[in-house]
Amino acid sequence: MMYTVDMTQPTRINFSPVTVEEEVAQNIRMILATPWGSAPLAREVGVDYSIIDEPAFIAESRLTAEIIAAITEQEPRAMVADVSFPKVIEDSLNGSVAVVVKYTLAEEE
Repeated sequence: MMYTVDMTQPTRINFSPVTVEEEVAQNIRMILATPWGSAPLAREVGVDYSIIDEPAFIAESRLTAEIIAAITEQEPRAMVADVSFPKVIEDSLNGSVAVVVKYTLAEEE
């Protein structure tokens, strides 16, 4: 089954997720929302967002690879199938990057 984490949509943190699907989705959101090196006592968690300053077409390719590597390493239960960047003009104007990740669960394979 294909699951989606859409960082363009707000969500609440659930401190006691009921299902594995909910826990993995929440972990992926946390990985995507955390700049690499910024989490105290867990500096290896997150994504290296220094790539953002490159030209858009290069940044998108490098960021896709960075996101796949980060999720693969930090949440091994998820197998990334697709990473996309919806082109929303408001995001570009305020300097944020929206990402949508589609994945399957490794245990379902």
